[in-house]
Amino acid sequence: MPKVSVIIPNYNHAPYLEQRIHSVLEQTYQDFEILFLDDASTDNSREVFAQFAGHPKVQAIFNEQNTRSPFKQWNKGIRNATGDYVWIAESDDFADPKLLETLVPILDANLNVGLAYCQSWKVDSQGEIITSFHYWTDDLDEQRWRNNYLNHGLDECKNYLAIKNIIPNASAVLFRRSLFEQAGYAEESMFLCGDWITWIKLLLLTDVAFAAEPLNYFRYHSSSVRSKSQQGGLEIYEKMQVFLFLKGEIELSEEISSLVKSKLIEELFFRIRRGEITSKGILKIYNLSKRIETFIELRLLIQLVAYLSSGVRRKTDSLIHQTQTFINGLKF
Repeated sequence: MPKVSVIIPNYNHAPYLEQRIHSVLEQTYQDFEILFLDDASTDNSREVFAQFAGHPKVQAIFNEQNTRSPFKQWNKGIRNATGDYVWIAESDDFADPKLLETLVPILDANLNVGLAYCQSWKVDSQGEIITSFHYWTDDLDEQRWRNNYLNHGLDECKNYLAIKNIIPNASAVLFRRSLFEQAGYAEESMFLCGDWITWIKLLLLTDVAFAAEPLNYFRYHSSSVRSKSQQGGLEIYEKMQVFLFLKGEIELSEEISSLVKSKLIEELFFRIRRGEITSKGILKIYNLSKRIETFIELRLLIQLVAYLSSGVRRKTDSLIHQTQTFINGLKF
């Protein structure tokens, strides 16, 4: 049995596929299998993959119908995996040859660590480096992600993952397959934040390790899942789902809880002002806010009334009615 199962879920990433698969096959650590999962791509992904079809390390699973969920593909790949460790190598990213050589020994040497990840480069559609992902975490701590570290999973959840997804790309992560199964697999109902909630579920059960050397190249382009899903309010909605889940699992400090709620509301109204969220999306987000707590619901409603009544957008009758009914019933 191989030590590592490398899962490459693909949908319409033919332009990046050859570089991705080569970057796995050229790893200095070679005890792995590759499971390539194509989710009924409509481009020429199958033709690009054909050159690797006979490789002894490579297996392929082709869907006849698109699942419409990247996390269904994660779960399908892991159910077919045989390795102790899993690397979900997204099909539009690529890796430094030393990624597995760096992360595998961390898991081998630390039985209490179930998830290890490395720093990433953000690259454009041509693979040119834009920046390191320090920009993503510097607002939390400018030094923390510039050094290797080990941390208790619960602390990581309470103080960092509660605020944002500090592990923004699965291609940088190596985790224990048995732990993933214990955590109940990835959340298939999510489109964007299924990775974030998965890291939380894992780290509620185990500890985490970070390698500060950037060994992963996270490609950002117009057809990427993250880019597409920022439209229509889906990203905000799923962030609220993550917060609701974590709030139900552990006790967050008042400082962290208030910070998260303020950030959610600020981001929501930034996207509303830019016209990125429909009235239907706003109503869906509002309904979810009622499950979090009155504080966030009230702030959301007050700002919605002010904004929708300003004439910048047409009033949404059902939303305005719910808003006014709720506010009229409040006692200050």
